[in-house]
Amino acid sequence: MAKAIMLQGTGSDVGKTVLVAGLCRAARNRGLRVRPFKPQNMSNNAAVADIPGDSNHGGGEIGRAQWLQAIACGVAPSVHMNPVLLKPQTDVGAQVIVQGKVFGEERARDYQALKGRLMDAVLDSWGKVGEGADLVIVEGAGSPAEINLRSRDIANMGFATRANVPVVLVGDIDRGGVIASVAGTHLILPEEDRRMIVGYLINKFRGDISLFDDGLKAIERFTGWRCFGVVPWLKAAARLPSEDSVVLERLASGEARALKVAVPMLGRIANFDDLDPLKAEPQVEVVFVPPGKPLPADAGLVVIPGSKSTIGDLIRFRENGWDRDLAAHRKRGGHVVGICGGFQMLGRTVRDPDGIEGSVTEAEGLGLLDIETVMEPEKTVRNVSARSVPFGLPLVGYEIHLGRTTGPDTLRPSAVINGIDDGAISADGKVIGTYMHGLFGADAFRGKFLESLGIKGGSIDYRAEVERALDEVAAELESHLDCDAIFALAR
Repeated sequence: MAKAIMLQGTGSDVGKTVLVAGLCRAARNRGLRVRPFKPQNMSNNAAVADIPGDSNHGGGEIGRAQWLQAIACGVAPSVHMNPVLLKPQTDVGAQVIVQGKVFGEERARDYQALKGRLMDAVLDSWGKVGEGADLVIVEGAGSPAEINLRSRDIANMGFATRANVPVVLVGDIDRGGVIASVAGTHLILPEEDRRMIVGYLINKFRGDISLFDDGLKAIERFTGWRCFGVVPWLKAAARLPSEDSVVLERLASGEARALKVAVPMLGRIANFDDLDPLKAEPQVEVVFVPPGKPLPADAGLVVIPGSKSTIGDLIRFRENGWDRDLAAHRKRGGHVVGICGGFQMLGRTVRDPDGIEGSVTEAEGLGLLDIETVMEPEKTVRNVSARSVPFGLPLVGYEIHLGRTTGPDTLRPSAVINGIDDGAISADGKVIGTYMHGLFGADAFRGKFLESLGIKGGSIDYRAEVERALDEVAAELESHLDCDAIFALAR
């Protein structure tokens, strides 16, 4: 079995995902065969990964973060890198993905009882990930200080103690109260869990790091733990795909640019990193519009992203008045792109006769495409290579969706995937729908698409930008952390 080290946070969104990715790249740069692992993840940003030994299956789902971390390691993503993925569908329930496949739908209370059974799958995947590796870097979820959930925990100390993996605790100084969060975690952890922690690091520091010297002394006085370093605010992290939609709440529109792209923040928004390649374009401003705010009238393009709950988000779309904003946008000659769930919303109706998404089984669509969608139990999960019909250019992406879409506008497909037509285009060509995620990641296509909107683009090699950002993060961690000491403590 490979040696391993685990990063756990004093809370959610402390930056564990980027730190693990950066450490994976740093380990790879040392010549180590390194792999990422996250026992349990909760995110609607999913990626398609290989299911080893299953040649008949198109692929399985893992968190987008583990997909990014696999890239940092220079290896193909595997479903075993994230054996349990929770995809929230309602305020109290989620779809449970186990080793890449749908396990079922569970309410939060019922899931707590289920977690004990899922530990077997976690440990099975843990064994598989370590095969042929020198080092596995594990990412926790949430915080080990949630001691009310400890008895059935599979994501943090429940896993660390079972697998005997030492833990580095991550504190986020940007949100404030980092001394209390680290010291408080030490205080309330049971002794068995506390012994697993070999030290801590501070993340997201802005300014002169020496100003926190007294803070480090205070943490040492309270905990006795060693500090592996203080990481500054990593600017390169902004060029990496984000996993958690919580980051959208902090996104403000940037400086005004030639093209404004408005993206409604759906309640169950999924795979919003589809917009990252557009954000990287120097002439494009991407604005995520929160509920309660109108879609900006000066937007040249509206992109309706994926959704884990198409009907529910369609209903809330109307409650926000975005349907009226969208109609006005179209009247002004604006362009619209709908991806996956967003594509389904653009039609005349969305029906869910089996109640797969919830108790509401039918909703009127936005009516911008002459199509209708019927939800079906079988989920399509696969990586794809395709061709854009309007521009005749290659596309590379993935599909994760339920539902079958038909109607007259599908006779004008937006893409051809494996010889089969996908998506739909309106008669005037200004409304485009597709089931394919990753659409804008194809540089040549993105350039031609923006050119059709009167904007110069496509000169950026987006995948190379992600690789460079990973290298920059790794270099920063090498400068500010004792990476040698962290790797040496792996066991």
